[in-house]
Amino acid sequence: MTNDSQNPIPQLSKRNILIVDDHPFIIEGYKNAITRYNPKEYEFLISQAHDCKSGYDLIENEKTPHFDVAFLDISMPAYEEKDIFSGEDLAKLILKKMPHCKVILLTMYTELLKIKTIIRTIQPNGLIIKNDLTFDELLFAFDKVMKNDKYYSQSVQKMLNQSVHNSIEIDEFDKQILFHLSKGTEVYDMPQYIPISLNEIERRRVSLKELLKVRSGSDDDLIKEARSKGLF
Repeated sequence: MTNDSQNPIPQLSKRNILIVDDHPFIIEGYKNAITRYNPKEYEFLISQAHDCKSGYDLIENEKTPHFDVAFLDISMPAYEEKDIFSGEDLAKLILKKMPHCKVILLTMYTELLKIKTIIRTIQPNGLIIKNDLTFDELLFAFDKVMKNDKYYSQSVQKMLNQSVHNSIEIDEFDKQILFHLSKGTEVYDMPQYIPISLNEIERRRVSLKELLKVRSGSDDDLIKEARSKGLF
């Protein structure tokens, strides 16, 4: 007669996962990959949301457990009431509330400017261009991040290896200027919302037009060009 106590069933290590994406079939793909990762070692408890509002509500809910890994699509319907306009904003919220959470961002953006801004401001554990995404690629990225490595997909690495003269960057103040221009805020009113002087705002607006090669000098063209490059 065997003694079961001599052969205890190994206890699975539980991990809380958040997935936020506005495409349900993509969420299912992530879940299928995650649940196949080391099933003898881990049990994954997966929470999902489909836009910035439902993602915000999950993160802010006091009953929500701290997440170990978060998969966030960058482009999703915004939650303007809480100034959450993208997966980047959700990532900042998560890292503020759950600093040990590993963040994997997924995007269709292929602009070097946007990619470098994401890496500088979020410092994600993983950054994947969706066109690179396959089932195996997702599992490989997840494995790297679970092992405390960073993972940038092939297209991201290729962009980062581009020549240095292409590596143009903008900072948070520039993004705020672009945002308020897009909302129709007059430049002379912007110091109410952005903690820099009117002269500095004007200087930056001119610099942004030069940086993005907006030859018309029009604010509308500046906004259009900045949006096309995924800068805000």
